[in-house]
Amino acid sequence: MNRGSPSGSVGSILTAQDVVRECSAMTEPARPPGLQPVPGSARGRGRIIVDLSDVVDRGTRRRAGVFRRALRREVSRLHDPKRIAAILILSLTFAVILSGLIARGEAGGADARAYWAGVRIWLNGGDPYHPTGPFLPYVYAPWMLPLFAPWALLPWDVAWFVWRVGTVLLLLWTIHWAYRRRPLTTAVIIAVLAFPFGANLDTGNINLQLTLMLWGAQFSGPRLGGLLWALATWMKWVPVVFWPILPGRAKQWGLFWLAVSVGLSILTLPLTIIQMQALFGFGARPVRLDFLVYIWATVPWFYRKADPFDFLRPATWRRWAGETRTRLRLVRA
Repeated sequence: MNRGSPSGSVGSILTAQDVVRECSAMTEPARPPGLQPVPGSARGRGRIIVDLSDVVDRGTRRRAGVFRRALRREVSRLHDPKRIAAILILSLTFAVILSGLIARGEAGGADARAYWAGVRIWLNGGDPYHPTGPFLPYVYAPWMLPLFAPWALLPWDVAWFVWRVGTVLLLLWTIHWAYRRRPLTTAVIIAVLAFPFGANLDTGNINLQLTLMLWGAQFSGPRLGGLLWALATWMKWVPVVFWPILPGRAKQWGLFWLAVSVGLSILTLPLTIIQMQALFGFGARPVRLDFLVYIWATVPWFYRKADPFDFLRPATWRRWAGETRTRLRLVRA
């Protein structure tokens, strides 16, 4: 080293540092875009963080954010004592119903088998109202037999599976709709109606399907809603009391379709007479607690009304009387 030339020694030191830096840059592998070293202490050297905006597209990040917020909201709901009580009541009720269905096993489905056998006997030229074999008689309108035909053409094991599973799925949809609006009230109603639900699911009686049809009548258009109500009414007559809760013009369409049902029964009068004989030939029957399942059809009407018990007030009766007088005047005019 030349001690007489200080500037030269400094220049040689800087040149060595530059050489080391250039060599390090040449030997360091190239980082892909979006990967940056973690700043900080020497312990963090060599680690990298990924910029997710370069790896995940914007749509995926948006959906992930929606799921994250929904999950956070559901977790916060679990702290609500009413929801906890509703979950416990529903869990216990479903467990009781399921245990009853499992205990019955193959003994269930007697009513559904009557519909299934009735259609098959009719297709083979027999009398579905007086079947032979271990079948209950078919007791509904003769012109409704073709409505059951697509389902009844399935083998019994498949038909029974479709009948029960389809009913359970539709019932769960209605329970989900009601639970989202009033969790604890819905759980209490389900617990009170546990026996009617279980009895209809066990025997395969069409009461539960008609109840779900009355549910659908309140959410569909006027023509379809009226048709669903009319079909349910002409099969059991119990749904006739649900005519006032039909929305808007569905009431008029319901009366129209009911008149069509009456006309079809008149056109098939000989078989209709046989149907009535088979229907009233059962003799004395026990109290039909399974008919209580129709109470479930009033839930959408009650839940969507601001004052669901207004029909118990005299002011509502006076309003109805005034509307009736106005309609009578219009009819006279």
